[in-house]
This record gives sequence, C-alpha cells and structure tokens, in this order.
Amino acid sequence: MFMKSTPLATLLTLALASTVQADPVLYTSNPVPAYEAVQAVVKEKAETNLGVITGGSGVLLRRIEAEAAAPQADIFWSSSANTLGAFEGLFEPYASPALDAMLPELRYPGDLFLPANLHVVTMLVNTDQLDGQAAPQAWADLADPAWSGRIIIADPANSSTGYTIVWGLSKLLDEATYKAVVANMVVSGSSSNVPKGVAMGEYAVGLTYETNSYAYVDGGQTELSLVYPSDGTFTSPEYAALVKNSPSGDAAKAAIDALLSKEAQIALLEVAFRRPSRTDITVADHVSLPEIGDIKTFALDEADAAANRDAFLAAWVALPKAGDVE
Repeated sequence: MFMKSTPLATLLTLALASTVQADPVLYTSNPVPAYEAVQAVVKEKAETNLGVITGGSGVLLRRIEAEAAAPQADIFWSSSANTLGAFEGLFEPYASPALDAMLPELRYPGDLFLPANLHVVTMLVNTDQLDGQAAPQAWADLADPAWSGRIIIADPANSSTGYTIVWGLSKLLDEATYKAVVANMVVSGSSSNVPKGVAMGEYAVGLTYETNSYAYVDGGQTELSLVYPSDGTFTSPEYAALVKNSPSGDAAKAAIDALLSKEAQIALLEVAFRRPSRTDITVADHVSLPEIGDIKTFALDEADAAANRDAFLAAWVALPKAGDVE
C-alpha cells in the first residue's frame, strides 16, 4: 500500500533534505601521500569522504579569503603560525578532543589552529653536485659565493616553508651573512620543486622541511643526505583549522578529529614522514629519523613572524638573489 503524499509530508521531506550535510572539503598544500593517508582515516573514523583541493599555502589562504562570503572549504591544512597568524579572521576555534594528547607548547592560543604535526627545517644535499666542495654543515657556510645559484628555496610569499626558513635565517644570522646567503639562492614558485630539483641534480642544496627531504632519501637515492645545521635549525608546528561558517558543519569537526588522531599521525609519519604533534607516538618506532631532542634548534617567535609578515616580505623582495624559477 502506498500513502498519498500530503503538503505536510512534502515539507518534512524537504526539511530533512536540507539538514543533510555535504562531505567536508579540505584545502591543503600537502602532497598526495599525506592527504590520501588522512582521507583513509577520515573515511574510517568519521565515516565521511573528504574532498581535497591542493595548492600552495599562501594561494589557498587567499582563496579562502576571497570565498569568505560563501565558503567553499571546510578545513585548511597546512601552514605554520607565522603564516596563518595573518589570516585569523578566516577561521573559527575548535577544541578538538584530540588536543588532550598534544604537546602543550604546540597549541595555538584559543585553539584557533590545531597542531597536526611538527616540521623541522633541513638542508637536502646532493653529494654528486658538490664539485669537490665540502658539504655545508652550518647556515653560515651557505654565504660563500661558491654556492651562488646552487641553493634552491620556495618563495616565502607563497610557501609557509619558505617563509619559516628565511625568517629564521634573518634572526639566526647577522645581517651581512643573511644577505650573502639570500644572494646565493634560487627561488622557486613551488615548494615541491625544491627537493625535486636537488634529487634531479639541478641544485646542490635545497632548503626545505625534513618531511620533503627524507622522502627522497627513503626512496633510495644514496647521493642525497639530510643536514641538520650545527648552528641550530628551525621547527614549526603545522596546523589544521576549521574555516569560519564551513558548509559541512559537524562533519568538518569530525574530519579534523580524525586528522589529529593517533591513527592519522602514525600514518602520516610512515608514509609522509611527518613528525607527530601527539605525545603518544615514538618517531623511532616507525621511521629512521632522529628524535627531536637530538636536534639542535633555534627558537623562533611565530607571533612576531606573523605580525611582521608583510614588512618582512617587502624587504625580502628587494634583496638580490641568484635567480627565480617556476
């Protein structure tokens, strides 16, 4: 027997349909292995599909800004606080239950941004391209004019990786040495081109995050090595954030919870070499990377880097460099 549809029944059907939330959409600068690992965990733990739009972190943040009146993204992942701090108004705080397992020092004030993993800056060195020159061991070594055009870095205006590195160098080195290092750099519009260029032998040294460097070393290229500079390197938490007025609502929060879960962070460590932000994972149990306590680091003020971003980038653009590439 079929019941005749009534106006009230029709209204109820329409009301129920309007409450069905779309699958959340992630805007990310992370590579395919990283976001696919997260998609799998989100599918299992949050029982939802996670759509993905990729691009440079700076480009995606400006896209979210342009879409603010009608958001198309639910989650942004990833960037450092030194970049995200200038875009706070685009996001809303979320006290995910996963934060209870996070390193306290990595939490952002008010939980506006949520620490998904921890980045370490390294030099990726191609020993086949040294031409008899000693591999650099400290940042200051890169000031030698012999390195001109042989060092590649991502454009800090479009890459939080590049911004973290050049901001850190400006604080660690004296002004003359900093400018001499910058003068030797080739600037790439793409973060992924940095380790790729070194791996292909186009450059001797790439300045990038450990996760990007180690992917090539783990792939079996024995001519490549990671250098953790002896004068101290820089660490930066990588954050995920909930876009303000995100269209998928609670589904977006469930997806962030899954992204921050132990399962996701172990998967990210094993397939994408991302150091976890959680306290319940031991790096050495999963990959052959040094423990963070064995790496000399130089502390950076992320809030200062965010507040002075525009002025710093304007000064950066004016500095002489060895060249620019796509």
